[in-house]
Amino acid sequence: MINTIPNIKHTDSGNFFLIAGPCVVESEENVFEIACTIKAITDRLKIPFIFKASYRKANRSRLDSFTGIGDEKALAIIKSVQERLQLPTLTDVHTAEECAIAAKSVDVLQIPAFLCRQTDLLVAAAKTGKVVNIKKGQFLSAEAMQFAVNKVKESGNDNVWLTERGTTFGYQDMVVDFRGIPTMKEFAPTVLDITHSLQQPNQSSGVTGGKPDLIETIAKAGIAVGVDGVFIETHPDPSVAKSDGANMLRLDLLEDLLTKLVRVQDAIR
Repeated sequence: MINTIPNIKHTDSGNFFLIAGPCVVESEENVFEIACTIKAITDRLKIPFIFKASYRKANRSRLDSFTGIGDEKALAIIKSVQERLQLPTLTDVHTAEECAIAAKSVDVLQIPAFLCRQTDLLVAAAKTGKVVNIKKGQFLSAEAMQFAVNKVKESGNDNVWLTERGTTFGYQDMVVDFRGIPTMKEFAPTVLDITHSLQQPNQSSGVTGGKPDLIETIAKAGIAVGVDGVFIETHPDPSVAKSDGANMLRLDLLEDLLTKLVRVQDAIR
């Protein structure tokens, strides 16, 4: 199904595909630094690559949290990545009205985990004809995601993926139940969102924490159980990232991680 996306390369390599980029569009310079770096790495390793960036962060703990540089400006930057670098692109959508607008700039519309049951949103995303990537709600079982997939397919769009992003564990932690990966693969191609699975939400500061030291562990486990793709948010300096820096992978660590993941995939074939 990944072959339905324009500009996707290396699908004949047999490797997992990668969705990666910054959490949110911070600036054109930042976006292109990240996109160009990842493109060079994935070309060397023959990993199909989809660039991701949110044009706006709608789900924030505090009113003073950074939400974006403006919708039109951010979408134009993502569109520029698509055109100048010949890369497929992905962004989040939050309301039904946003779907047709965002679809002009990206190849994949992503449904945030908290919104994965929103019927109007799923139907509107489906009707754009774009690939729809639905993140599993932190509060839902893997089995329950078949109904989200059905909403998209019954709206006339068979291009749908699921993404595991961890399950709420207590009030301030996430865990990944790897038993859910083969279950969700029965419904749709399945991605593991490695960095969001390592979030520590609901911190007393109002800023989400994370455990980036476990990125390699979660990623290797995901490849071992057969995920179709991996999702990684990355930044040249996560300590100054304007959103979700606490669980991001530092950009200069990405190539080593992906090299290891390719080796794991080779070993289990």
